[in-house]
Amino acid sequence: MSDDDRSGRTDGNGDGDPDGLSRRRLLLGGGAALSALGAGKAAHNTVLGYGRIGPGTNLRDQELTPLLTERLAPRYAEPIGDTPVRAGASTLVVAPDSGDETRLSFSADDPAAAAEIDRQTGSDGRLTALFSDLSAFHAGEYAFEFHRPTEFFERVEGADARPETAAAIRDARDREVDPAVIERFAGVDPAATRALVGGLLEGFREHTNYDVPRYLAGSVEDNVLLGAHDVRQYFETDVDFASLLEADSSGIFCWELVFRSIEALQAVDPTAQTVPVAACYVSDSRHKHAFTGVLCPIRTEGGELRFPMTFLDYTHSTLYDDLRATAILGDGLDAYGTSHRATDIYW
Repeated sequence: MSDDDRSGRTDGNGDGDPDGLSRRRLLLGGGAALSALGAGKAAHNTVLGYGRIGPGTNLRDQELTPLLTERLAPRYAEPIGDTPVRAGASTLVVAPDSGDETRLSFSADDPAAAAEIDRQTGSDGRLTALFSDLSAFHAGEYAFEFHRPTEFFERVEGADARPETAAAIRDARDREVDPAVIERFAGVDPAATRALVGGLLEGFREHTNYDVPRYLAGSVEDNVLLGAHDVRQYFETDVDFASLLEADSSGIFCWELVFRSIEALQAVDPTAQTVPVAACYVSDSRHKHAFTGVLCPIRTEGGELRFPMTFLDYTHSTLYDDLRATAILGDGLDAYGTSHRATDIYW
């Protein structure tokens, strides 16, 4: 389940393929080979390396800020009220329909200048908040916080959340999917952020299963065939939200669950969310796994800019339900613990 497996979907289960490699033959023959030749490496890939048994690390021990900021480059291109606003790495540009553009430098101008434009355009403080937050970000005057999911929502609900800043942090997966489709899938209004996190868990459990056959195919490909033949391709199907609702029992992989969760969490404008969030793709190349990061920008009572975050694993939550193991293992959603690590983070 590496990051390299993100593209190239192929329909079908391999029956009648020119290589004669059917799903049934793979599972019967390849499974035995995997047991004999690849079990040790599979265990090495999935169990070790978290620092619990032998060397390694995990999210609780890692210094996450460098990974989070490596690809974090806030950009903004939205109207605030009726006024088009753009923001890049150094300036915020206000471009009203009538009149000249106004440019504010994050390093040279202060929030008072933004507040005056805010007053002139009737932006209700939103422009000032965006300028202040991005100025603080580019000056390094902010800090991340890390919480388990329940603690995350307790931290940000009722806080001075910053929806414009969440919009600036989001990437191209912002509002790609019709919110009505998300609501059908998750059974909740996608604007209700906390409810959506749980609704997605139930939706993935109802409409998908963890693709164990494709996982075994990948294990045969990696550990037995040593990459000589692309075996996973015979197990791939369309797993966008519309397809998941139509098929109602699709096999799905970790990186696909991450993309779907990001699309759902960013399906509506942050200004419409009960908790305005931006989501990111967290890759663990050591264990060939991926999971979801969720951030909500806030200002503290003392005025400091903070980025509380939590981490969600819809793979574990789906797999545990498939195995009827939730009574023993829990729901599997909380990824901020000693069984997850990060090697790359993509916004």
